Amino acid sequence: MGLGFAIGVFGVLILFHAAYATIQYRGLLKITEEEFSGPPMNVVAELLLGLFFCMWAALAVPGKFLSIHPDSEENRIVSLPANLDFMIFNHRGKVFPGQMDLKLRH
Repeated sequence: MGLGFAIGVFGVLILFHAAYATIQYRGLLKITEEEFSGPPMNVVAELLLGLFFCMWAALAVPGKFLSIHPDSEENRIVSLPANLDFMIFNHRGKVFPGQMDLKLRH
């Protein structure tokens, strides 16, 4: 867990605080019987700052990149056809049933 992850958590906390501040602001408007026209500017600034931190963390903290080359040792071949045009690798799609009878109802 590095600096990028901590910045992402901080961004999420800022977003939660902005949501809480908006709820408080709406409650205050109900008490004073004023109409809600939008959040205050400090909440909008918090939203933009939290969005920036979360986006930066999402781009700075990627997962481990895996090889997509068919001759890589990380890939385990399930079946190798004779013409090598279509190679099938292990993937998450094998958890779905093979024959799915999807029919459109008219």
